[in-house]
Amino acid sequence: MSLLVVATGPLVTVQDRGRPGLAHLGVPRAGVLDAPAAALANRLVGNAADAAVLEVVLGGLVARAGRGCWVAVTGAPAPLTVDGAPRGHSRAEWVPEGAELRLGVPGSGVRSYVAVAGGIAVEPVLGSRSTDTLAGVGPPVVEVGAELPLGEPRKRPRPLDTPPARRPGPLGLVPGPRDDWFEAGALDVLCGAAYTVTADSNRVGLRLDGPALRRTHDGELASEGMVLGAVQVPPSGLPVVFLADHPTTGGYPVVGVVATEDLWRCAQLRPGDEVRFRRLPRPPAPGAATG
Repeated sequence: MSLLVVATGPLVTVQDRGRPGLAHLGVPRAGVLDAPAAALANRLVGNAADAAVLEVVLGGLVARAGRGCWVAVTGAPAPLTVDGAPRGHSRAEWVPEGAELRLGVPGSGVRSYVAVAGGIAVEPVLGSRSTDTLAGVGPPVVEVGAELPLGEPRKRPRPLDTPPARRPGPLGLVPGPRDDWFEAGALDVLCGAAYTVTADSNRVGLRLDGPALRRTHDGELASEGMVLGAVQVPPSGLPVVFLADHPTTGGYPVVGVVATEDLWRCAQLRPGDEVRFRRLPRPPAPGAATG
């Protein structure tokens, strides 16, 4: 009723849909970074949408099945083998009892998702099985020798499913709430230039290198609530896109927020990849007439 971890790559964590709604208590949301990929993996093996999966950064995972189980790998297309035999991506595959599944390094993308029928049944913390790498909430990072308990399968696996649409192009960006802290035209600079993902990006934030955004205010903000996708700009002027393990508050101004439907793409960007933004309309203020 478990998976024995034989080897890991750069980072393997347990993730589900996270802990939304607890930011007022100082608890980050955590959860999968590529939500559509994780949802597809769970559907393929018959799991509920909130079942916990393994989020694997740049492959390297080797695990031995303590029982026969269905698995599915989605997200970054890491090669999958079971006892040395190649298996498919984005489809349910049977792993016999005692067999060893192995994920290679994906040719593109960063994060692969491994769903097992029944889900990864580690003990939940504050209603979630997600590992929070910033706050240290939830199960520990998966290491060699870990025995990951499995839940009971609930449905038969699907022979196929429709993968999520993977649209190329710039990331949608909604202006504000502190775009007035920057020189006029700062959003034009942000949305008109190419930025590059830096090597210090992680589950907390996607750090970018490119044209710096100039501020008109020299002071510091009182700490404000932060949201998933917020583009915060520290004194360097180089934007940081907050991801699932972001802090709940911050004192640097937020020039915009990445559209929810584009956040999965931030999970799959490698250091050196190019990032562009496209400006979206500012939403109406609460209570404003919409006609």
